[in-house]
Amino acid sequence: MRHVPVLLNEVLENLQLKNGSNVIDCTLGDAGHAEKILELIGPNGKLLGIDVDAEAILRTKQFLYKFDKRVVFARDNFENLEKIVKEKKFENITGILMDYGWSSPQFEERGRGFSFLKTDEPLDMRYDTYLKCMHEVSNPPMSIDGKPLYGPCSAAELLDLKDYGGLEEMFRKYGEESLSKEIAQAIVEKRKDYTIESVGDLVNIVLQVYRKKLKTDKEIPWIGGLHPATKVFQALRIAVNDELGVIERVLPQAIEVLQSGGRLVTITFHSIEDSIVKHYFKSQNNKTINIITKKPVICSEEERENNPRARSAKLRVVEKI
Repeated sequence: MRHVPVLLNEVLENLQLKNGSNVIDCTLGDAGHAEKILELIGPNGKLLGIDVDAEAILRTKQFLYKFDKRVVFARDNFENLEKIVKEKKFENITGILMDYGWSSPQFEERGRGFSFLKTDEPLDMRYDTYLKCMHEVSNPPMSIDGKPLYGPCSAAELLDLKDYGGLEEMFRKYGEESLSKEIAQAIVEKRKDYTIESVGDLVNIVLQVYRKKLKTDKEIPWIGGLHPATKVFQALRIAVNDELGVIERVLPQAIEVLQSGGRLVTITFHSIEDSIVKHYFKSQNNKTINIITKKPVICSEEERENNPRARSAKLRVVEKI
């Protein structure tokens, strides 16, 4: 199954693409946006595609092989944007796309515990699993020659390491979970008896908290249409991969590498991400950038029906002065 890109027409329109444009797709995913961008900037334009997930890069090459040398691939975290651009000697950049969502195959086919529906999978949630976890190394150096030796903790390790306060803050801050206190306490209690290692382990804890809140012993897989574990899994994924910190660090770099008149297009999927982007753009408006979209662009009713993932997407556009 190939991921369906959100707000595709809106992205293409706002990047103002033409033959010879050089564009960066910071979150390559399944190349849904990238393929259409390459078609519009041909025959001379080039695209730099970045993804931290090595499997995503391998998948994407089969979709973009026809563009040959017009595509430059980088397996790296886009928070290292300036370094990547320099190493790849990618210049005259007229457009940058940052889609902060993640492709369906990454959630459904990687076996890393991203989905609360895959109860047998291990609680990993790391996008980059090729780096050795820091807790598996004795006194690890931060890097050698500027290259990191280890990545983030897995979700299971994070659940084991954080105390009650850390867990509660994580679920409340990153997941906006209303039962953050109860779920954090339940995790602290349960891990005295066993290690929380699988998706099913965590889902069962969350369901027990919700059942207790509703004063029922019935098996309740969903409550109010939204699975009770949705926000907890979102919070864990964000914390494991430091997603919000990455967004904060990459935005100034994106403006820096753009040429004058170039455009940055961002797509966020929840209020925390959108708030970071919105406030940064406001802080730089009429200084380094001009805000093109006074209000975020959202999907059409047709796209909402055909692609449910697009419902929460918000697109913002700025142009470098």
